[in-house]
Amino acid sequence: MFTVLAANAFTKILNDFGVTGPLFIAQVINFIIVLFVLKKFAFGPIQAMLEQRKNRIAEGEEKLKRIETQLAESEERTTAAIEEANGTAKRLIEEAQESASAISEQKTQEAIASAQGILAKAEEAAKAERAQMVTELKQDFGRLVAATTANVTGKVLNDDDNKRINEEAVASIKG
Repeated sequence: MFTVLAANAFTKILNDFGVTGPLFIAQVINFIIVLFVLKKFAFGPIQAMLEQRKNRIAEGEEKLKRIETQLAESEERTTAAIEEANGTAKRLIEEAQESASAISEQKTQEAIASAQGILAKAEEAAKAERAQMVTELKQDFGRLVAATTANVTGKVLNDDDNKRINEEAVASIKG
């Protein structure tokens, strides 16, 4: 009796909700078709894309760990290289100081001798240049005196007049 009562209740519920056999089967078929289309064209590509992103994130994390490891190793190698370079630099500085003190005295003597030679040559060059300048100045002064005399007197001077005026001008400079 329970089964008949349950069957009547089930039939009553189906009738209350308006479910009929052929319509219900059509709705189930439509639901299966929609489910298939969504799975094939929507959920499948989305799940594939999410899986690719998950894989890329995992690869990125692995690369990050490798990079961190390499960075730590690089820092250790750099620290060791710097310590070695500092030791070498200290040794080279000590050797250079010893070498410099040994050579310093010798180079000082050579520099003094060289400086004295340079001073002597500079004095000779200065004397020669001064003599040349004095000679040029005398010639220029003589020409200026001759030109001034020609302008003042208003006459054209000949070679004898120029020579005599130049000699008098040079004599007045010397005297």
